[in-house]
Amino acid sequence: MALSMAAFTLEDALIKAIAVRLPVGEILILFGAGGAFIFACLAGLQKQSPVSRAMMSRTMLIRSFFEIFGRLFYALAIALSPLSSASAILQATPLVVAAGAVLFFHEQVGFRRWIAIAIGFCGVLMILRPGSGDFQLVSVFALLGMIGFAGRDLATRAAPASLGNLQLGILGFLMLVIAGGIATLYSQIWLMPTLTETLYLLVAIVIGVFAYNALTKAMRTGEIGVVAPFRYTRLVFAMIIGIWIFGEAPDEWTLAGSAIIVFSGLYTLIRSNKKPAPQ
Repeated sequence: MALSMAAFTLEDALIKAIAVRLPVGEILILFGAGGAFIFACLAGLQKQSPVSRAMMSRTMLIRSFFEIFGRLFYALAIALSPLSSASAILQATPLVVAAGAVLFFHEQVGFRRWIAIAIGFCGVLMILRPGSGDFQLVSVFALLGMIGFAGRDLATRAAPASLGNLQLGILGFLMLVIAGGIATLYSQIWLMPTLTETLYLLVAIVIGVFAYNALTKAMRTGEIGVVAPFRYTRLVFAMIIGIWIFGEAPDEWTLAGSAIIVFSGLYTLIRSNKKPAPQ
């Protein structure tokens, strides 16, 4: 899980570097097509079908919608706002998933977990600071991306068991192509990548595929209660890269809000994995 989070952060950093000149829509199209191609090749090597009828099920269509929504807005967030703050807001995804599980899967959430979820959302507001002079409208893109990823994760819980990891990977990266197409329709700009940008993009694609596989392996082979908290290492990696590579300087509100989100998420995970005492 920690390797996966480190890889996702490197992927974000490379995309942010490319987005200085290339349009976000173009990046998403090229990145998605490259990732889908690699997953299709892996499926072929393992003699698996790259497509399945289950991909067109109602659940997967809902998942695909949220994938497009989340990928599009998070890509805009990392391109236009500090990587550290965008990544910090993304860490609230498990809190939204926990709240959504109550609404859609009728899971039981106790009073203490609701308090933790509410406190976590307060941490998001500390980073956004709406109504203040420090508020950045582009930070809302990270919030919308986080909501999209939460919806995708909730839909994944109900995904057909017949779909393999490689098929999910193909579908996920194809949704990036659609998200990029939507962004390109708006910007109507397409630029020829330079040699450096092409190299960065190819490395980002390979890293993205590795990150997805590492994440899947962690979630399928490790105990959720032990593995899931290591998702928050992504925030540490993002802070380091943001400060070291992009010269970002997170203020005390961003740092405090990030800490609140992490502690609220960890508490929610701990409470959700506690087994009831025997009667």
